Amino acid sequence: MSNKQDITSSAGNIHVINKVKSFITNNLQQIGFTLIDGPEVETEKNNFDLLNIKASHPARQMHDTFYTDIKNILLRTHTSSVQVRAMLKEQPPFAHISAGKVYRKDDDSTHLPMFQQIEGILIDNDVNFSNLKDLIYLILESIFGTDVELRFRPSYFPFTEPSAEVDIRSSDGSWLEILGCGIINPVVLDNCGINSSKHSGLAFGIGVERVAMLLHHVTDIRDFYKSNLDFLEQF
Repeated sequence: MSNKQDITSSAGNIHVINKVKSFITNNLQQIGFTLIDGPEVETEKNNFDLLNIKASHPARQMHDTFYTDIKNILLRTHTSSVQVRAMLKEQPPFAHISAGKVYRKDDDSTHLPMFQQIEGILIDNDVNFSNLKDLIYLILESIFGTDVELRFRPSYFPFTEPSAEVDIRSSDGSWLEILGCGIINPVVLDNCGINSSKHSGLAFGIGVERVAMLLHHVTDIRDFYKSNLDFLEQF
């Protein structure tokens, strides 16, 4: 008779990326944002057109976006499409966040073809860039602590104007982009049935894996998804 071995298994755990995503969304809900959801398979209209991303924009090309076999249907490239759906259904004031998977044709030490994003919008009367900066500091200090070192850089996004990217200094002294943000372009508000002469808004998008890299001193974003238990058990 062969000897039987006892088979034991360790308990599973929540993936580090889901932990970070839940931490951020919980913080945002505590300061007044409502969490909303939407589909990962989207229309070009919701993902690009209504966000003022023109047909000639490079993000709409096959080398950047995953298109399906159905015309005008794609894997969403940002959770902004969820915000579009919300703006089409309701009128300000409101403050929403959406969190989930997005897809782009990127793959290197700081980019993935599938990654998690948290986006937020706040639309009301007289929302300005000072409100946005105050909010970004509040969010990032809640994640990294009050001694976090960050910088705003002017940027360009078709759906916000003015726009900025925010970097955080990592433990090795280098800067890592953590989010994009800006004041919602009036064209986007009008596209979604919100009167831009009466209302204004702010928007931001946070890369969850980038936050996790900084929190846990990880240098290659791809390590989070390699199913390396020695790596994952650290968290």
